[in-house]
Order: sequence, then C-alpha cells, then structure tokens
Amino acid sequence: MCEAPRLGYRAGSGNAAAAAAADVDVVTTGGRRRIPAHSSVLASASPVLGSILERRLQKDRESGKPGRSVIRIRGVTDDAAAAFVRFLYAGRCGDGGEEEEDDMEKHAVQVLVLAHAYQVPWLKRACEGAIGARLTADSVVDVLQLADLCDAPRLHLRCARLLAKEFAAVERTEAWRFLQENDPWQELHVLERLHEADMRRRKWRRKREEQRVYVELSEAMDCLDHICTEGCTEVGPAGRAPAPAPCARYATCRGLQLLIRHFSQCHRKSCARCQRMWQLLRLHSALCDRPDRCDTPLCMRFKQKEQEKAAAKAGDDGDKWGLLVKKVKAARVFSSLANRKQTSTSTQC
Repeated sequence: MCEAPRLGYRAGSGNAAAAAAADVDVVTTGGRRRIPAHSSVLASASPVLGSILERRLQKDRESGKPGRSVIRIRGVTDDAAAAFVRFLYAGRCGDGGEEEEDDMEKHAVQVLVLAHAYQVPWLKRACEGAIGARLTADSVVDVLQLADLCDAPRLHLRCARLLAKEFAAVERTEAWRFLQENDPWQELHVLERLHEADMRRRKWRRKREEQRVYVELSEAMDCLDHICTEGCTEVGPAGRAPAPAPCARYATCRGLQLLIRHFSQCHRKSCARCQRMWQLLRLHSALCDRPDRCDTPLCMRFKQKEQEKAAAKAGDDGDKWGLLVKKVKAARVFSSLANRKQTSTSTQC
C-alpha cells in the first residue's frame, strides 16, 4: 500500500511554523481558500500530484516567478478538499481519531472522487468501505453510478448485492424514477446485472440440488448392499434372521425395504415404483466391485449387459448413464471421507 510520510503537521491546522516551511499552496474551487502544504508529501502520496508539481516547479524556475507553487483542486467543496489534503498527510485511514472519522463521514463521496482522480489507492479503498457501510436503498442508485465512474469494484459489488436484496424498495425511490426517465440505458444495464445475478443463484441452487440427489443415491446404494448382504429388519437374504434393531440410516433403509417388497409382489408391466427399483439395481451393478459373486439380485446380469453395451458402443443413453455413475461414485467418496473425518474427530475428543 502506498503511504505518504506521516508528519505532525495537519494541513489547514494553522500551524505557523509548518505553514512557513510549506512550498505549495493548494487552492480550492473559486480560490476562496488556500491550504499550505509540502510538495514532498503530496508527491509521495499521489503520482498525479507529483507529476503536476514537477511541471509546475520547472515552469516557475524557468519564468523566475517567486513564491510558492499553486495546485488547484476543483469540483469539490472547500472542506472536502481540505479533508483530502489532511488524509494525504495522515498517510493512512483508521488511526486519526474523531477528526478523521468526521471527515470521512461528511466528505467520503467527494474524497473518493479525488482519490480516484489523483490515484491514491489506499484512500480510495477507505472511502469505498465508508460509503458502503452507510449504503441504503435510497442512495444505492447514485452510489452505483459513482462506483462505475470511479472504477470502484468493491463499492460496485456492495451496491449490486443491495440491489438484488432490496430491489422492491429501490424501485420506489426517487433516484430510480429519475434513472428511468433520464438514463434508460443505465436502467437496462442494472436490470441485466440483476438478471445475471439471479441466474447465477438459480444455477448454484440447481447444482446443490443435483449434489443432494447424488448423495441420496449413494446412501441408497449403501443401504441396498447392507440389506442384501447382512439383512435388515423386515427384508434380508434368504435363510438369515433379520437384524433385531433398525440401522443407523433407518429412513432410507425402510423406504428401500418397502420398495423391494413391492418389487417382489408387483406384476404390472408399467409400474413407476418397479421402474425405480430396476434403476437402483442397475446402478448398484455399475458401482459393485465384487468380481465373482454378489448377493444383490440381478447384479451379475446387469454387469453382463453393461459389458455387452460397452462392446457395442452404446449411444447417448450409455453416455448419460455413465455420467450418473461417475457422479454417484464421487458422492460416495466424499461421503466416506466426511464420515472418516467425523469418526477421527470424535475419537480424539
């Protein structure tokens, strides 16, 4: 972070000795106020001011003009210009006490414009934070335009978040109505950004929902393997007594048991529940790593069919099914790692 030297002199404080040592006068709009300053401080704080001072001092030397050089800061109030010079002397924000806080509260918008124009990045970031902290639905439209003009991405992001969160309130403000009447292109730009943000949120929600489905399928595969190999409550391998108590994943396991019982008794050709069971059995066969024998029904048969399809280079359906298998495998791996981490944490505790 570029910082100006920290001096005891406060610009505009009226310190006679410091003012006598100053070699530059900062003149505000209309020339109503002159602020004595030091060229070394201004040049080290801002490359733009340094370039202006270098040209001004060289011109004064060539012309033989006596007295101090003059830098004019226009377009802002006298108090805002004085606050800007005080911040340059402070060299940073955050430890200037009540006077600095008062300057930032009153003149943050104008100081942001000056910090952008004179390339003082640390002061620009401080102004972005101060303006963003006081952002409201009434001011967000004006501040958004200011952020665009001053290339303030942090402030722009805060405005975009507030617009997305409280757009109904923003639409009722005078600033939004003025924008609609006088700058329809800017209104369209704002609405486009809100639409893009909404689409990103929807996409993220869809991804989260898809991931939840893959995790549920992974859990269903574990329960199916558990039911067919160990037996659980009402359903289990032939010749084995069912487990005396429900398993840890009772909700999923119970649902699978009811589905298996229905599958074994149903004789309809177009039954949605039976179709679901067929898909679960097929998915299990794709995930099963037992090379010889598996207790899950139809596992070996589905494996043989999948091998035949792979040899025949199945079409799009095979590609989609392969993608589903990969997603469920990944969900099983992540679930296994999460369970292992929880187990190790509880063991340490």
